Amino acid sequence: MTDHNYPADLVIYAPQQAVEDDYKLFETHPLHNTADWILLSDGAPNKWLDMMMSKGVAYHFRQMRDFSPLREIAQEFAEEFKQLKQKRHSATLTSSLDQYGSLLGSSAVMHKLYRLIRRVSQTDANVFLIGESGCGKEVAARTIHEQSERANEPMVCVNCAALAADLVESELFGHEKGAFTGAVNQHIGFFEQGGNGTLLLDEITEMPLALQSKLLRVLESGEFRRVGSDIVRRSKVRVIAATNREPEEAIEAGFLREDLYFRLAHFPIKLPPLRQRDNDVIELAKHFLAYRNEATGAGKVFADDVLDMFSRYSWPGNVRELKHCVERAHILAEEVITVADLPDFGTNSPVLESSIGPGTSIKDAEKSLILSTLEACQHNKTQAAKQLGITVKTLYNKLEQYGEIEPTLQTGSEAT
Repeated sequence: MTDHNYPADLVIYAPQQAVEDDYKLFETHPLHNTADWILLSDGAPNKWLDMMMSKGVAYHFRQMRDFSPLREIAQEFAEEFKQLKQKRHSATLTSSLDQYGSLLGSSAVMHKLYRLIRRVSQTDANVFLIGESGCGKEVAARTIHEQSERANEPMVCVNCAALAADLVESELFGHEKGAFTGAVNQHIGFFEQGGNGTLLLDEITEMPLALQSKLLRVLESGEFRRVGSDIVRRSKVRVIAATNREPEEAIEAGFLREDLYFRLAHFPIKLPPLRQRDNDVIELAKHFLAYRNEATGAGKVFADDVLDMFSRYSWPGNVRELKHCVERAHILAEEVITVADLPDFGTNSPVLESSIGPGTSIKDAEKSLILSTLEACQHNKTQAAKQLGITVKTLYNKLEQYGEIEPTLQTGSEAT
């Protein structure tokens, strides 16, 4: 452990392969809770390093080849850092990715994201995370929480799309016993569960507009009432909202109140899709493979043409899709992961079902095109609408007609 006694209490720790004693030393170190920590490792999966990251360590650099990120951090602290060299190992057993909190990536756009999250995490500002499905919005939210002064308080994650429309208010604010039919016990809502911690409202644009207005009130005043109660309670929870829609499009399509957006978006952050993260695609694949090899005691490797395919594919499902792809291939492969072990990527553009041909009605052809496009976009409706050349609202209307989604509760009158 190296303590350079920087004015900002910055600790650089390079255990290479950490053991339990290293973790205990970290926990008992006098700067454990006050310093910003940087971990440098050889990249091998290690539970003790992972535990340190879960305890609020900010940065973890693996197999660092380019020290510009360290120089950027040094500028933040107005200090000079001494260059450190990392021992390299086989790509299938180690990872070379940099890490901030729970986020992984060494590309320039990810280092920019790290700096944004580092700065906003030290404030109480509401954060609005925008990004495609699978790009790590919940991971980013958890990193903001872990790096904030609220790290020892609860973090509550709510998927707004999974809440029953008639129970959203009860789930958010709680209810008293007997408040409505079926309320046989008192229920503490998410705003109270979060206490002085963090509340993540994921897929906020899927919440009915009528409930968004009630959410707006608690954000403005910090006050709310449980359903069936006249007692006014105050919330001190920090709110992070997330969506896979473009906010402007969601507002225009009637899925998000404009006033709620501006209340939530004190600090909007757009997460980059995987296709815009340069070589992170290949390094993430190797990272996931290294962890699977560690977990199973295997030593599998990627064939060159697999890595070439990974670099050319657009990954509409982003990091989540890549991780699932690597885990599936690891199960199927013997020693070398080949193209035959990968799922059928098809093409990046939608393909009509083979049943469409002469005699197919325009209505059926339209339905087939819309559904196949949606499938190709990993059910990212904003992306599918762009490919189809229609608005998101039109896409939702079509899906309602096909019975693919429940009829929306948003209406023009609710949006005003």
